[in-house]
Amino acid sequence: MTERFVVVPVGQGNGSAAEGLSQEPSTLPAAAGGGGDEGDLGLDEREAVPILEYSREPNKYGDGNPKESSPFINNTDNDKGTLYDGKNMALFEEEMDSNPMVSSLLSKLANYTNLTQGVREHEEADEEEGAKKKTVKSPQMGTFIGVYLPCLQNILGVILFLRMTWIVGTAGILEAFIIVAMCCSCTMLTAISMSAIATNGVVPAGGSYYMISRSLGPEFGGAVGLCFYLGTTFAGAMYILGTIEILLTYIVPSAAIFKAEDKADGAEAMLNNMRVYGTCCLTLMALVVFVGVKYVNKLALVFLACVVLSILAIYAGVIKTIFEPPDFPVCLLGNRTLKNHGFDKCLKTDTIDNVTVTTKLWSLFCQSSDLNSTCDEYFNLNNVTEVQGIPGLTSGVISENMWSSYGPSDMLVEKNMESVAASDPTIDLNLPYVVNDIATFFTLLVGIYFPSVTGIMAGSNRSGDLRDAQRSIPIGTILAIATTTAIYLSCVVLFGACIEGVVLRDKFGDSVQRNLVIGTLSWPSPWVIVIGSFFSCCGAGLQSLTGAPRLLQAIARDGIVPFLEVFGHGKANGEPTWALLLTAGICETGILIASLDAVAPILSMFFLMCYLFVNLACALQTLLRTPNWRPRFKYYHWALSFLGMSLCLALMFISSWYYALVAMLIAGCIYKYIEYRGAEKEWGDGIRGLSLNAARYALIRLEEAPPHTKNWRPQLLVLLSLDSELRVKHPRLLSFTTQLKAGKGLTIVGSVLEGTYLANETEAKKAEQNIKTAMSTEKTKGFCHVVVSSNLRDGVSHLIQSAGLGGMKHNTVLMAWPGTWKQSSDPLSWRNFIETVRETTAAHQALLVAKNVDNFPQQERLGEGTIDVWWIVHDGGMLMLLPFLLRQHKVWRKCKMRIFTVAQMDDNSIQMKKDLQMFLYHLRLDAEVEVVEMHDSDISAFTYEKTLVMEQRSQMLKQMQLSRTEREREIQSITDESRSSIRRKNQTGAQCSGVSNQCAPLEDEKDNEVAQLIHDKNTASHAALNDKADATPERVHMTWTKEKLFTERNRNREPNASMGVRDLFNMKPEWESLNQSNVRRMHTAVKLNEVVVNKSQGAQLVLLNMPGPPKSQGGDENYMEFLEVLLEGLNRVLLVRGGGREVITIYS
Repeated sequence: MTERFVVVPVGQGNGSAAEGLSQEPSTLPAAAGGGGDEGDLGLDEREAVPILEYSREPNKYGDGNPKESSPFINNTDNDKGTLYDGKNMALFEEEMDSNPMVSSLLSKLANYTNLTQGVREHEEADEEEGAKKKTVKSPQMGTFIGVYLPCLQNILGVILFLRMTWIVGTAGILEAFIIVAMCCSCTMLTAISMSAIATNGVVPAGGSYYMISRSLGPEFGGAVGLCFYLGTTFAGAMYILGTIEILLTYIVPSAAIFKAEDKADGAEAMLNNMRVYGTCCLTLMALVVFVGVKYVNKLALVFLACVVLSILAIYAGVIKTIFEPPDFPVCLLGNRTLKNHGFDKCLKTDTIDNVTVTTKLWSLFCQSSDLNSTCDEYFNLNNVTEVQGIPGLTSGVISENMWSSYGPSDMLVEKNMESVAASDPTIDLNLPYVVNDIATFFTLLVGIYFPSVTGIMAGSNRSGDLRDAQRSIPIGTILAIATTTAIYLSCVVLFGACIEGVVLRDKFGDSVQRNLVIGTLSWPSPWVIVIGSFFSCCGAGLQSLTGAPRLLQAIARDGIVPFLEVFGHGKANGEPTWALLLTAGICETGILIASLDAVAPILSMFFLMCYLFVNLACALQTLLRTPNWRPRFKYYHWALSFLGMSLCLALMFISSWYYALVAMLIAGCIYKYIEYRGAEKEWGDGIRGLSLNAARYALIRLEEAPPHTKNWRPQLLVLLSLDSELRVKHPRLLSFTTQLKAGKGLTIVGSVLEGTYLANETEAKKAEQNIKTAMSTEKTKGFCHVVVSSNLRDGVSHLIQSAGLGGMKHNTVLMAWPGTWKQSSDPLSWRNFIETVRETTAAHQALLVAKNVDNFPQQERLGEGTIDVWWIVHDGGMLMLLPFLLRQHKVWRKCKMRIFTVAQMDDNSIQMKKDLQMFLYHLRLDAEVEVVEMHDSDISAFTYEKTLVMEQRSQMLKQMQLSRTEREREIQSITDESRSSIRRKNQTGAQCSGVSNQCAPLEDEKDNEVAQLIHDKNTASHAALNDKADATPERVHMTWTKEKLFTERNRNREPNASMGVRDLFNMKPEWESLNQSNVRRMHTAVKLNEVVVNKSQGAQLVLLNMPGPPKSQGGDENYMEFLEVLLEGLNRVLLVRGGGREVITIYS
């Protein structure tokens, strides 16, 4: 591999490599057999000291000519005097731009730098300013320093020092052991799942959020990432509250601002003190974080040392109790524990100089210090005893502390011993008894304890600083959890074996002279634990305020939550200023709660939810066997992940079911918001893989046989036409699709481009993007499919045949009526339409054709109106079902449904109406019913004339593929023949009057096979035809109104005065030459159009049976004319053609 060094002078600032080359930097291409020699650089001493940049990309530098840019292999101009690196790979020369050589790729991967986005932007800013580029040292942190110790420091914290003894005393050793085992098992299982995810590729700095979002997608990642952010923020509040509790309770109690006059108000005063001091502490910590994180990082070692020394002091104290237990006497009145900070001696009376005097304890229970004063009844009935608070490891106190002692708020902390009960069971709270400050029960203790096992993500958050993250994260995290689990379990047993039960249940150490209970056990002094825990809580709070804003910044910069984007900005060096402000604000809400026991369950919920989704991500990836799922950590299994997920969910509801519901509701709202408003991200997440597997499973289960009639709904294939700029011609067709489907079932929006895919790939992608944009604008939910085909007819045929997958295929085709079919010189415009009708019929698919689709409503609601259904032939019930589906949408909701059916002379219209009403009743459809009678009548002269004009035009359309000269000649001959036919018919009229069918032209026999056809009133079409046929345009210009017909004929016949002006009946010999089948169809179209216009001209929408196309292609030209006549004078029309099966049923 050729290596090159490029010398770039420092003073060039942000100049590119190309600019450096223009100033003649020295280059050193390495020889094939050896390396370069720095002695050949030849630097000018007057120039600034250059920086040596290293590049492994072949031929990027050198003589300034990019070798791989040339499309020719034998490019001698650039190869003179140099060896072309890619000559051995000339076969792949043209792919080098998009597919680099493996050697180049490997060199880039080997030099991969794992910097956070903020740091990278900071470095880029420095380069732009022309600062000297510093060499980035490769990460050197190992498992112990980089993962093990940070996890240890984060896991061991405030709960261990302030609440562990109280949990052991309240729950008992057995239940406390269960609590610790459950929580530690949860984190251990989560760590196994996290290790698998963290070792499945490079994990940039971002920790749990990055892992979850890239494994479960942006919706889950954003929801859980924000939950983890809230958990980290509330953890900061908890650490600050722990700091203030240590400060005001154990270090300087006199610093309290609010002091209670009455003991009942003591708790409220303490909470107010916590709020004031907590806010001050939060402000100070936020300022420290704002000034610079480097100061927090410098103090991290101090905080870690405090934690380690405190743990060692506890174990040293336990060992010391075997030989010499510390002296912490506890005063009991009967079996009730007394607060040991209002008196100096645990005696009722004392003898001084042979005189019996009362003690301070006496004055607390009696009205005066006199021996004969009135005292509390329980005080009189029971003696005062003194027991050791720390009896020692070998004292046997473990048996007394084995069982739980739950109770309500203000319950006395009592020792299990004999006492005389007072007649009045009520307790005066002003007396110096130790009582429960809150009601205690098992689930509460789970919620309070769980934060003490969080912090397992500390190693994964530092993945960018590790020498080998994929090795260090699993080992360090699992070892840290195993260590802390051993510490916690041993502490449960040792606390229960060394400390008196009443002292364990004394949360604030009132019975041991306001000493921290765990401090009384430590050696050499309680102050070791007090000071150590104080700094430990300070450090943990600072780390929370440092990590939480960066997590929020990472989420904001991902762009998945639009309203958080403002928090992605910060200072020039990437520090998240705005995110820090929000974090401090949320943290303040936790401080205003002011109770450590109330805040702990809140953050437990958020952490548990985060751990739940880490386990879910691992289980999902394992079960789906994603090709990219190849973690280096092998000791995982989907069952372990599933067990961890179940345990997290169980702990959430065990600790606080209402907090769990609130946390899940918050996560659900964030999930739906990201799904609805967030930017689309494709991270190769497991949820997408799960969706694909679920879809595959459902498609396999879904039989390809047609669904039952009860489940039938139109699964649409919408055929769109595009203009010259590849934009949708009729966006209202998508609006109608949205109104018809309402997001239910399958919708495929398809379009066809003419050409080859290789030549039109860009146009196809642009068209697809335009269609998706239109679908988004019209709120159409479905899939887009653009096909490039040699011609439109084949492309539409391919869509009809192949759109969909398995059982999820369309059963209905929706398209717009080709309104300009007459104006087009290309007969394919209408021939494609007819072929589409034929192919949907052959495929047994329903067809919906919307005429005047641009007049259809978009999203505006229609007022009062009707949807008129003209049910002429039974098509499986499509005409009944479509109005019902439309009226489910808000646009059509106020429209009433009317059903018209046509009765012939032989039909009983009254009975037909009753039967139809009963049929609708069984179908559960509300509609007005009307039976229209169509009497047999003679075929009008106007119908004959329309048929004549139609057939003349049909003959002209057959000649459209001839050359221009031949076309003009053919049109002239057709019109001449049609005029001369009158004279021929006059001469032979008597002979053929009885057998007119035998005298018809030969092509009438072909037309007899034509199925029924129909027509519309667009008269501009013939003008377009006349533009194409310049010869005698006045002789082929035919119109549809009687007045224009007379005018045209009279004008053509004026030169021949002998013919004169004829009336319609003088044309009868010409009519007899017409195809009688066409005449009958035109008669049907005209009469039916009159009835429909008369009844439904003001309807909001008219649904009508669509006649079938001719079986042979001989009468295709007439088919469009018949349809035009049928739909003349109607605003919004939907032609419906059934798919040959029942789609609606009266049965349940």
